[in-house]
Amino acid sequence: MTDFLPPIQTTARDDAVLKALAGFVRQEALGPGEKLPTERILAERLKVSRNTVREALTRWEGLGLVERRQGSGTYLKAAVSPDMLHMPLTLAGGNDFAGLMSTLEIRRALEAEAAALCAIRAGKVELAEIERKLDLMEEAFQTRAGMSSDEDWEFHQAIFRASGNPLFEQIIAAMYEMFHRFWEHPLGVRDFGHASFPYHRTIFNCIAARDPDGARREALKLIATVEDDLKRGAANLKLSDRR
Repeated sequence: MTDFLPPIQTTARDDAVLKALAGFVRQEALGPGEKLPTERILAERLKVSRNTVREALTRWEGLGLVERRQGSGTYLKAAVSPDMLHMPLTLAGGNDFAGLMSTLEIRRALEAEAAALCAIRAGKVELAEIERKLDLMEEAFQTRAGMSSDEDWEFHQAIFRASGNPLFEQIIAAMYEMFHRFWEHPLGVRDFGHASFPYHRTIFNCIAARDPDGARREALKLIATVEDDLKRGAANLKLSDRR
């Protein structure tokens, strides 16, 4: 399985390892969800240290291209090629109002357009998967008092995946921690995001109906409810500070 990995003889080892790995993935026709060889096997074949391989895979993980599962291995999450560019993101942390609003603006642009493209491009299999993720999210929301962050994330990921543009999923995966701040009761709002719940179903309905304008519109409605929650939290914090 690893015969297609050539030894690395270059000073730019990180980039060379990534290019060699991408070539291997293409040669083996590995797709999202499939497992890569172990770090030991990759290091032996590439004639580099396991630490070099680990650092290269860490870069892929940061770009949302692979997922490391404890005790299981490293799995491909998105399509890769030797010609792809690596664009690391430097993102500000924190749960302040300004930072959250900046992230929300990115969410608004990405989620609305991805939903519209999904309505145009998603096939029957993709639609079924989105609906399955939606059902799981709705069940979790109803049975766990709105605590459905993981299922919510998976629902949106399914839409990004079915948009037909792998950059959507990769960019969002790289922003995972930033986006998950919206499910951590930011600004002290305990029911943060609850108002957005019904729009997940209306987004899917528009996607299933092949209505890109409707899907975009419903996604924008969802984001608007999140913005309202942010403003409500900021106002409550200001009121508390005055007391």
